[in-house]
Amino acid sequence: MASTMRHYCSSNLIVLLLLLPLQFYSGKSELQLNHYAQSCPRAEEIIKEQVIKLYSKHGNTAVSWVRNLFHDCIVTSCDASLLLETVNGIESEKASQRSFGMRNFKYVNTIKQALESECHSTVSCADIVALSARDGIVMLGGPRIEMKTGRKDCKESYRAVVEDFIPDHNDSISLVLSRFQSIGIDVEGTVALLGSHSVGRVHCVNLVQRIYPTIDPTLDPDYAVYLKRRCPTPDPDPHAVQYARNDNETPMILDNNYYKNLLRHKGLLIVDQQLTSDPLTAPYVEKMAADNAYFHDQFSRAVLLLSENNPLTGDQGEIRKDCRYVNRN
Repeated sequence: MASTMRHYCSSNLIVLLLLLPLQFYSGKSELQLNHYAQSCPRAEEIIKEQVIKLYSKHGNTAVSWVRNLFHDCIVTSCDASLLLETVNGIESEKASQRSFGMRNFKYVNTIKQALESECHSTVSCADIVALSARDGIVMLGGPRIEMKTGRKDCKESYRAVVEDFIPDHNDSISLVLSRFQSIGIDVEGTVALLGSHSVGRVHCVNLVQRIYPTIDPTLDPDYAVYLKRRCPTPDPDPHAVQYARNDNETPMILDNNYYKNLLRHKGLLIVDQQLTSDPLTAPYVEKMAADNAYFHDQFSRAVLLLSENNPLTGDQGEIRKDCRYVNRN
C-alpha cells in the first residue's frame, strides 16, 4: 500500500512530505527513450516543430520552457502539476510567489492541441514540459539532451507546499544545495543548473534589495550603477515591466558568461553571487567560467536528473486532454 501511495498525487500533504526522500528513485526506470514510437511516432517531432514556430514568434518562450521544467519537477514530481489552473478552491501553483514572472503558459496548450490533432489523449502534458525544455535549450544555443518519456500527469496541484521545495532568490546557497540534493542532484549539478540564469531577465522587485538602501558590497560598483538605472526605485511596482538582463552580452544564449559575470561580481541575485563565496561551489564556478563545454556537459547531466524526478508512469496519473485541467471522469 505504501509503495502505491508514493506514485499517486496525494491530498494528504503530511504523507507526501514523509514519503519525499523515497520519491526520487521510484518509477524512474520506467521512463524510456522514444516512448511514443508506436503510439504517436511524430510526437517528439511535433513538439520540436511547435517550439521552433513559437520561438520565431516569441523568442522568450524558450526561456519559459526551461523555467517550467525546473518549477514543475522540483516540486515532488515531474507531473505537470504546475500547469493546473485554480479549480474548486484548489489554488494553482502558478499563484505562488515563487512563480512570479513566469509566463507563456498558454503556449503549452498550443503544443498540446497540435499533439491532440495527431494522436488523441496519448502524449502527456508532463512530457510536453520535459521535451519543450529540451528543445528550448537547443534554441538558446545549449546542448541537445536525450530525454526519456512516458510520464503521466498528476491530478492535483501542490500549491500548499511549493515554497517548501522551490528555493527563493534570497535563500542561502547551503539551503539551495540541500533542496537539490533531496532530489538527487549534487553540488556540481546544482551549480550547472543555476547557469540557466545565463538567459532571460530578473524583475526589479527581486533584486532591489541589493542596491537599496545601500549597495551590496559584493556588487561591482559600475554594475550597481547600471542596476539603479534599470530599477530606479526601491519599491518597484511588481506589475510593471522593470527588469535587468541576467547577461547583457549574450542574454538569449545559454553559455558560461553567467559564471564569468559572477567572477566579475556581476551576479544579479543574492543566490547567484553566493556561488563564488561558498567553498563547495566556488571551484565549479571557476571551472565552468573557463570551459563552456564542461558547463554544457554538467548542465545536460543535471537537467536529465531533474527531468526524471519521481515521474508518474504506467497506470499512475492520467493523460490530460487539456493541460490546464484534470480530466473529468
